[in-house]
Amino acid sequence: MPKLPSLAAAVLIGLTLPAPLLTAPADAAEALAAEQSAPFEQWLEAFTHKARNAGIEGWVLEQAFTGLTPDSSIIRADESQPEFTRPVWQYLKGALSSWRIARGKALLAEHKRTLDSIEKRYGVDRYVLVAIWGMESNFGRQMGDKNIIRSLATLAWHGRRAAFWEDQLMAALRILQNGDISSRSMVGSWAGAMGQTQFMPTTYLEHAVDFDGNGKRDIWNSSADALASAANYLNNSGWQADAGWGYEVQLPTLFDHALADGEHRKSLAQWLELGVQLRQPTALNKDQLQLQASIFLPAGYRGPAYLQLDNFRSILRYNNSTAYALAVGLLANGLQGEHFSLQRWPTEDRPLSRSERLELQHLLNELGLATGTADGIIGVNTRKAIRGFQKQHDLPQDGYASERLLEALRSEAAVLRTKIAH
Repeated sequence: MPKLPSLAAAVLIGLTLPAPLLTAPADAAEALAAEQSAPFEQWLEAFTHKARNAGIEGWVLEQAFTGLTPDSSIIRADESQPEFTRPVWQYLKGALSSWRIARGKALLAEHKRTLDSIEKRYGVDRYVLVAIWGMESNFGRQMGDKNIIRSLATLAWHGRRAAFWEDQLMAALRILQNGDISSRSMVGSWAGAMGQTQFMPTTYLEHAVDFDGNGKRDIWNSSADALASAANYLNNSGWQADAGWGYEVQLPTLFDHALADGEHRKSLAQWLELGVQLRQPTALNKDQLQLQASIFLPAGYRGPAYLQLDNFRSILRYNNSTAYALAVGLLANGLQGEHFSLQRWPTEDRPLSRSERLELQHLLNELGLATGTADGIIGVNTRKAIRGFQKQHDLPQDGYASERLLEALRSEAAVLRTKIAH
């Protein structure tokens, strides 16, 4: 789902579930219409004027906006912040289901000629493309059925980041004006991601391609267009042909986990010199040994470790979630016969709830390890603060937010408060 970092948390919950097209519960819809129809109409009138000035033709605006009302279910989805999220290993287990791997292998054979042509033109690995196809829409089976115009209009009117959503809505209108799809057929997720590869409208305008040559960039109904558009996006995001996405590795016993922060980048040859070993013995040529990589610990030092190549970063540009990018890489491996196992994952760990993540950030700030404004999202600043705490207490500096870390922070903060009180 390209260019939508705010949905990273949704990735940890799973694929978007279908919802009734252009509908909401009757009582909620009636209440919304009664309370907010006038403000929405005023916003829509102002946006229509803006769209006309931007070159959107009258027939497009009529097709898109006639009878348009806000969707209360979109507002609820935008405002919801789930208390609990699935741990990464559960997410991966679902993403790498036996059905998905079997279906992906069948589609690789079915679309071999198309994938041959896409690989030749864009240099992007076919297994990664099919993995993205599977992750984004279950190979076109779950594209979402929310009307994109209605969703984006609702978010632009009522949602956070109104300017972002207005840009997406304007892009969607341009897609209609180009004739690639009709307003009624332009469906997708509640947050505006469209088609078999779940492109946002601005991403579509910049990267979608007509690969089957029928004159339309149809990522909804043409798998060739959808796969080639994803390949074009990755290619424009710096994809390196024949380089792979990464490797699972075994770290040496005395490895400095502070090096696994995503910022320490070394060549594969340099990591191997430090004692890092590939779990699957692989013969690397001279060029491969010079590829730059960083260490990734998705479940802390007690879980598996991976070397991320630059292509992993290209996948992150498609969807800014490390869990998603890892799932794509591992699914691509699975399509080539590699088996995924939870054996090395700390499955006994309980993931922190949102309220606990907020508490963890507040405690780090209280202890002078700044994380910024507490938001419940374990991002770069929070992981850096966690490493600072771990360094102070001679713990492995993996930056991993765990229940035992939270307990240690609570104890440390309690000691600090006692000192201040006396």
